[in-house]
Amino acid sequence: MKIHALSGGTLRMKKSVYFPGVAPDAMIELPVSCFLIQHPQGNVLFDTGCHPELASAPFKRIGGMAKTMEVTSPPGVNVIEGLRSLGIRPEDIDLVVNSHFHTDHCGCNIFFTSATIVCHRCELAAARSQNAERQGYFPVDWDSDAQFQEIDSEYDVFGDGRIVLVPLPGHTPGSLGALVTLDQSGAILMASDAASLRSNLDNRTVPRNTWDGDGFLKSLDEIQRIQRSGATIFFGHDAQQWAVLERQRTFT
Repeated sequence: MKIHALSGGTLRMKKSVYFPGVAPDAMIELPVSCFLIQHPQGNVLFDTGCHPELASAPFKRIGGMAKTMEVTSPPGVNVIEGLRSLGIRPEDIDLVVNSHFHTDHCGCNIFFTSATIVCHRCELAAARSQNAERQGYFPVDWDSDAQFQEIDSEYDVFGDGRIVLVPLPGHTPGSLGALVTLDQSGAILMASDAASLRSNLDNRTVPRNTWDGDGFLKSLDEIQRIQRSGATIFFGHDAQQWAVLERQRTFT
């Protein structure tokens, strides 16, 4: 089994979203992390990152929400090109696991026409709810002809304990993490935006773009419990960690 770290793009946002008390005009660069998990029974892609159009035509794609984030990665930096560099085509992906349905985590879903989309039942309900776009859910990203597999509790993807999806609500109603156990690297929890930055976990800070603050803190408790058990945490948007992941790229 292997994990490959793939770039889903890079965003620029206001730093105050993540760090209370900073200057309102301070900005932060946020790498978008995606991961290909190669399991003997299939290829699993955890998150699909930003659609290429989010850089070239952001207002066309997500309307006024484009004012809150800017794609700063150059053209060609997306999960499709990352997979191509590994010799993997979109049709080679069996399962896409979306940690949640915000545009930077499911933007390239449309390319994976052969894959089943695995998500939390509460997340799909939130994306389908009235006025969902105000919460950052855009049908152009998540609403496709793909088959959805909804879960509502921990889910062992292949029944062997190697890839277990863990509900981590708070950032959104149905946020998911993936706990993957590798032979050499051991247990790795892909936390996505349940812990976007290492500072969220270390300092127990709740970002401003959080749906449920109390739920977010409870999910941090669960992430810390998993960390104490020996797992490495992969954060959703931590630039310092991403520099390391991008260099190593493959974990076994």
